Amino acid sequence: MRRIRVIGIGPGDPDQVTLEAVAAMHAVAYFVVADKGPDDPLLAARQALLTRHVGSGAQVVAVRDPERDRADPADYRGAVIDWHEARAEAYEQAILERPGDVGFLVWGDPAFYDSTIRIVERILARGNVEAEWDVIPGISSLQLLAARHRIVLHEIGQPITVTTARRLRAAVAAGADNILVMLSARIELDGLADWHIWWGANLGTSSERLVEGRVADVAAQLDEARAAAKAEAGWAMDAYLLRHEG
Repeated sequence: MRRIRVIGIGPGDPDQVTLEAVAAMHAVAYFVVADKGPDDPLLAARQALLTRHVGSGAQVVAVRDPERDRADPADYRGAVIDWHEARAEAYEQAILERPGDVGFLVWGDPAFYDSTIRIVERILARGNVEAEWDVIPGISSLQLLAARHRIVLHEIGQPITVTTARRLRAAVAAGADNILVMLSARIELDGLADWHIWWGANLGTSSERLVEGRVADVAAQLDEARAAAKAEAGWAMDAYLLRHEG
């Protein structure tokens, strides 16, 4: 029976890929990777990482990523579920067309706001692919954010709320005052001027940018740093800690 391996590869620095992840990379026959179109920088980054840890002979099967329906923001969940199903169908076809164990490379850690585990579950539930599967953890951008800023992510004995940028307002309204934010399409911090922010983009890559300070004091710097990271790398993946210190 073939094996599917979901491999966390860290935020981008090849040195932050674990030994367990490298061993898993060497154990599979090929890697299924989403291709978001011509000159996809994230596809190129995955290929470079594989060259570093596996060698130039690593077989990459690039699967064109299905478009996600963004027409109705109110039905975000439904659009994502449909997108996951389309991805599962495309990845299933790639697996059925070739023998051997397969690896999926996941930025950061597969447990944090990533769809790969859910998609593999959907592939297997369809009943056409018989496989055992496992998950290899990776260093997350949240860990690297804390390391770069030399901070602990919570006060003594206090909780952390981890959420997405689109749910940030709900977390604040619910009374959370120590919030880690991921999946930010843009930086929108209106009404949080007195909060403190520790922000990072493209962590662990050559285009890494860091900003820290009171939101009101560093707002312009945040926008400039994010734009610079995106211009340099072709994408901007950011994460940040917001803490109300009033």
